[in-house]
Amino acid sequence: MMHAYFSADQLRHHGQTFMVAGEARPIPEVPERAEILTTAIKRLGLDLRTPDDFGMGPIAAIHAPEYLKFLQTIHAEWKAVGGSDLVVPGIHPFDRLGPYPRSPAGKAGFHMGDTSCPISATTWQSAYASAQTAIAAACQVRDGNARSAYALCRPPGHHASRDIAGGFCYLNNSAIAAQELRLKYDRVAILDVDLHHGNGTQHIFYARDDVMTLSIHADPRDFYPFFWGHAEERGQDAGLGFNHNYPLPLGSGDDAFLAALDRALAMIDHFSADAVVIALGLDASSDDPFGGLAVTPGGFAKIGEKIGGINLPTVLVQEGGYVSNTLAENLFQFISAFQATTAGSPE
Repeated sequence: MMHAYFSADQLRHHGQTFMVAGEARPIPEVPERAEILTTAIKRLGLDLRTPDDFGMGPIAAIHAPEYLKFLQTIHAEWKAVGGSDLVVPGIHPFDRLGPYPRSPAGKAGFHMGDTSCPISATTWQSAYASAQTAIAAACQVRDGNARSAYALCRPPGHHASRDIAGGFCYLNNSAIAAQELRLKYDRVAILDVDLHHGNGTQHIFYARDDVMTLSIHADPRDFYPFFWGHAEERGQDAGLGFNHNYPLPLGSGDDAFLAALDRALAMIDHFSADAVVIALGLDASSDDPFGGLAVTPGGFAKIGEKIGGINLPTVLVQEGGYVSNTLAENLFQFISAFQATTAGSPE
């Protein structure tokens, strides 16, 4: 049986608002979405476990030490100089090549890519627990205890780079899971099916040839994160040819998404991956409040079926997917089809 992981500490973070078109709007990455996804896990009959604490080592294998210190200490520093209850950047550098800033405002600008990742007194606790959830699922697969495992990660992670938060993301759970799998498997693929391009994941592995990164998403010329996720971005140095993006026109539905998925899965086969991490965004849904793509619940079932058909050790890491009438149904359909396809696979 597939095991699922989630920690109640992941509910403690609530970012409140972010800037959209010049005005503050509610952040849709709310604790309720994890509670909704839990109903799908229960309906599936999966064993929902609280992850063990694997410590900072697996997280520090991906993220820069200055950044990890920042996430743990910036709220207290911010408050000490009269800041509000939420750390939100007010300035961003042209580049990050100069001296490291001393002031909390400078550190916030240095390490926070946009306004959608505010830091409260409980953000680190939730982000840390979310990463531990991904690590637990990866260890379950890596150690041979299961062929696949699901991590209900919240907050999500695929927009977080090695030293920058962004897009509701603080620690890159999919990257952390992939690095754990690398302790056993020589070649790991990360396939991101979220509505938004996984720019943080791409950044982390862009110069590596042992982890292939692939992302299917709304065209960034029209959609967040805007500056990354184009088909021409193929990696650099040793990683040239190991990064693949499949941008889709806004409003694309099942057929377009599944065609891109076929191309991505063929590339994973050419890579001869030993294991795979699925960055499982559900916000490509036709019912999602972001409204960028139009994948139906039946489409998510076909996505799960096709991904299950690659028959590799697989860690499913929850990324986006926001409160809607079909959020739980989309997860249920994906995992049901995935499990049905992998039912005959050896453990």
